[in-house]
Amino acid sequence: QVQLVESGGGLVQAGGSLSLSCAASGRTFSWYRMAWFRQVPGQEREFVAGILWSSRATSYADSSKGRSTISRDNAKTTLYLQMNSLNPDDTAVYFCAAARRLNSYGYTDARTYDYWGQGTQVTVSL
Repeated sequence: QVQLVESGGGLVQAGGSLSLSCAASGRTFSWYRMAWFRQVPGQEREFVAGILWSSRATSYADSSKGRSTISRDNAKTTLYLQMNSLNPDDTAVYFCAAARRLNSYGYTDARTYDYWGQGTQVTVSL
């Protein structure tokens, strides 16, 4: 059974940093890629960053490029997101997600991903 559990969210002042983690269990070695998304109430989930599970090649949304770093551990059991220079626009629930294979939606589309965590709240204050 696949399970994704996020941690590390919280309240931080603008300009600060947070590190999110996502503990993965199940057949993680066979996954195609993982990603972080975020969601604000009333809006769709937004791609933040992604990583190819085997090669560790990374990709970022324009909003997070240069401020965030996505990575995974060698055992392929934990996904990380280091976020720096946070601003109030980064306030959202952050989700990690895993995709078993490539599909036609593309890696920034939430429909590509088969498994989701429960989310962790990130709040950035002025």
